[in-house]
Amino acid sequence: MLVDSPPEQRAESESVPPTRRAIRAVGLLVSVLILVVVVLASIAIGAKQLSLGEVWHGLFESSGTYGDVVVDDRISRTLLGLLAGAGLGLAGAVLQALTRNPLADPGLLGINAGASAAVVTAITFFGVTSLNVYVWFAFLGAAAVGALVWFLGGSRGATPVRLALAGTAITAALYGYLQAVMITDDSALNKMRFWTVGSLTSATDSTIKQVLPFLVAGMVLALALARPLNAMEMGDDTAKALGANLNRTRVLSMLAATVLCGAATAACGPIVFVGLMVPHAVRSFTGPDLRWILPYAAVLSPVLLLGADVVGRIVARPAELQVGIVTAILGGPVFIFLVRRRRTAQL
Repeated sequence: MLVDSPPEQRAESESVPPTRRAIRAVGLLVSVLILVVVVLASIAIGAKQLSLGEVWHGLFESSGTYGDVVVDDRISRTLLGLLAGAGLGLAGAVLQALTRNPLADPGLLGINAGASAAVVTAITFFGVTSLNVYVWFAFLGAAAVGALVWFLGGSRGATPVRLALAGTAITAALYGYLQAVMITDDSALNKMRFWTVGSLTSATDSTIKQVLPFLVAGMVLALALARPLNAMEMGDDTAKALGANLNRTRVLSMLAATVLCGAATAACGPIVFVGLMVPHAVRSFTGPDLRWILPYAAVLSPVLLLGADVVGRIVARPAELQVGIVTAILGGPVFIFLVRRRRTAQL
């Protein structure tokens, strides 16, 4: 435990009616069941139409047409969708709490831009062509930008506003660099245009093994930050009075978000709106308590990501619409709705 639960928080937790806690617990169980259904749909439905019997047969084939499609393709991309979705959802929830902005997402601190810029650099200047190498460049780029945002945001004196401003400035600069390189280098443009959309189609056992340790470590750290982030959401002065270590919590929050978003982006490319929509949506049901928001985000974010991936396989058969495009199409109207609702609530 990073910070002991202060008396005021314990009293608040004890004051929550048992009925409300039960509803939250039941809701989380229902969310898990929904995730199971979506996982099964992700395995059963694809751009290549297979009957349920063929899918079932493919699950137990070590080779052959059905086995190649179901085991090598669909199961791998489903596993990656589960991991990346949970990572993006937790990163978004942590960043919304850290910046005290319910409309924040992992892209706010430039992490996506850092990963993308690193991959463009690897392709253009180092001649990298292997996806397995892309992963490491993308992760290192995300980590470097996370550290730079922390430094420019004031390091130990960082505040939510400073971090957001530093992240926005770095994002603009990096995307300018990215566009300039791709416009002047046709080979980089051809190689990057698929990756920058965001996709699960490149999922392989090797990619999953490379990002798995980072995603698991980031998830554990993010979940452990629930209590100190709860204290920080009350304001710095109140959090200090309650015994929270602000600098340590901010450092660990930045680390968790960078590791989660960096690993997910490295494996799938930049996928937008997942880290924004899900944590913001579950907050309306769970309330502001991060001890509930984080588990809900970890379960429902893969539901959104895998569901969007399934939709992308169906609407463009026999081709596929990449999941990053589907989440952007869904996320744009939702984001506008959230902003308008927030503005109306403030009037």
